[in-house]
Amino acid sequence: MSVTVFEGPPLSHVPPTNLTLPQFMLDSTHPLRPIRSTGNPWLIDDTTGVSYNFEVTRSRVFGLANSLAARWGIKDNDVVCTFTPNDVDYPIAMWAIHRLGAAVTPANPSYTCDELVYQIQTANASLLITHAASLSTAEAAATKAGIPKDRIIVLDSREDTGVNRRHSYPTIDGLIREGLQSPPAFVERRLGDEEGTKKIAYLCFSSGTTGKPKAVAIPHCSVISNVIQFASFNRVVDPTVPYEKQRFRPGDVTLGVLPMYHIYSIVVVLHVTLFCGHTIVVFPKFNLKGTVQSIIKYSITHLWVVPPMVVLFCKDKGLKQRDLATIRYVMVGAAPLSPEVIKQLIKLLPRNAVVGQGYGMTETSTIVCMQPWDVQQVIDGGAGRLLSGTKIRVIGSDGKPVSYDQPGELHVLGPQTMYNSYLNNPAANDETWYDGWVRTGDEVVIKKNGDIFIVDRLKEILKVKGFQVAPAELEGHLLDHPAVADAGVVGIPDEFCGQVPVAFIQLQPEFSRKIKGDQAASRNLEKDIAKYVADSKVHEAEEAANEHRRLAEIEAIVKQRIADAVSESRTSLTSRTVQLVMVLGALSQLHTVAASEEDNAAIAEVTAALQSGDQTQVESTVGLFLAGQGGCK
Repeated sequence: MSVTVFEGPPLSHVPPTNLTLPQFMLDSTHPLRPIRSTGNPWLIDDTTGVSYNFEVTRSRVFGLANSLAARWGIKDNDVVCTFTPNDVDYPIAMWAIHRLGAAVTPANPSYTCDELVYQIQTANASLLITHAASLSTAEAAATKAGIPKDRIIVLDSREDTGVNRRHSYPTIDGLIREGLQSPPAFVERRLGDEEGTKKIAYLCFSSGTTGKPKAVAIPHCSVISNVIQFASFNRVVDPTVPYEKQRFRPGDVTLGVLPMYHIYSIVVVLHVTLFCGHTIVVFPKFNLKGTVQSIIKYSITHLWVVPPMVVLFCKDKGLKQRDLATIRYVMVGAAPLSPEVIKQLIKLLPRNAVVGQGYGMTETSTIVCMQPWDVQQVIDGGAGRLLSGTKIRVIGSDGKPVSYDQPGELHVLGPQTMYNSYLNNPAANDETWYDGWVRTGDEVVIKKNGDIFIVDRLKEILKVKGFQVAPAELEGHLLDHPAVADAGVVGIPDEFCGQVPVAFIQLQPEFSRKIKGDQAASRNLEKDIAKYVADSKVHEAEEAANEHRRLAEIEAIVKQRIADAVSESRTSLTSRTVQLVMVLGALSQLHTVAASEEDNAAIAEVTAALQSGDQTQVESTVGLFLAGQGGCK
């Protein structure tokens, strides 16, 4: 029987359901949490070098919560919108809001006025925290959304270019001082059992699988669960893991460059790394030069990045391996990264650096799979293996579950997914969730060793002459060309093919200079790039065709062996036995020129059983062989 539900390792500890995030992070211990040195800062501002240790972090959270309660009466089930780039006080603000029982809706600081209005109104936010540099957009959006100006709070810029002196709004820093000097204005509520599965921590906006952005209601328990799943999967405190193999150690330094409004940053960069004892160097907004300088200045050990960042690293000719000498771990998420680009990245890093990909989405809050702790580098484009306590199904185009090596839509179930939902959107909930399972809208393939490959978003897969074409795969081949700095592939309608892929390419500066004003050179370069991608695809197609031919030849040989055995024994075989023996032959010879001694011995045993007519022995022998190969019986 084929496996159609795939499971990650068991979860070593059941996540608590009666804690909020600040109670879990600031007030509690946990068996999977390593001991952090008291001199190890929690947060460092990249620009100024200002740092917060545990005591300062916890104190600032209380001070801000006290002011929010005293001044604006923020309380249980209120919603506060944060509209700001990264800042060391961003997590302080989020946890202060949670201390009061309210939820955070983090907004993209590059939003236009109308985009911000949509989020404020959809989430029903009653208070807006913004940044001095984003103030004009925030004011306009607040007016449109019906938030009075006296309910706007400002995070002052760490680089005062004059913007801090242009407003008279209360500031986060001032409110923290005020709250610490005032009598308590709130009593923090303790949650009942299971209440953490319903108490909303974040309203993060996502387009989901289709349609306009929706507010994903993520309770405290979902984020806490993913932190514990991560620690369990990576064996963070397992004493049997040698020190040099430990991926996440107290004292490691994470670069907090991913935007803190994004679920990847909220769960992984903020909560996971602090839980593991890291220091986060908070970087306001990604730029390559500043990021590299921060890596050198603060001896960064861990990078959490997205594919466009990796492309910039790989394509920068001025970047030297010594610039990244302290890096021990790089995790790429948010979108698939091609094997071609991964190989380029590995060349830039120290030899012992761990490089891998992970997969998650806002609706799964967040990690579903990632690179196992004992695998150093994943260069084939895989997204890792299932996180502890996570189950998945792969659903084929006919709506039925499929097994290994077959593409289909990924459906996910785990403690990080089962309590989430879209806010006030029953139609979207019915489309995305069922019995705690999440329909991701992503096409995947799972291999027999547990590796998961994200093919692409189902809605982005192109149909060319009836064949599925993944834009991400074409982009990977384009990025491997020396002339290409960045690339994006989309589909356009075509009367004959249905769709055809079209690539938008940004050239490396030296190639742009070469073809400037020279149409012939431009056409030649275009043809060269197209041929490069086509040749790569042809090579893959030839390999696949050779594999199919080889399997057919093996199948013919095995069928003949079966026929000979039946003839000699004058015994009929069930179709199940025939199928098992064919699979045995294919497994033993498909990936090697010659079968191993163990394979030959197994084939001999099956042949002997066939000749004796012992059907039970046939199935038992084949079943044991398949189990040893990691297949399914």
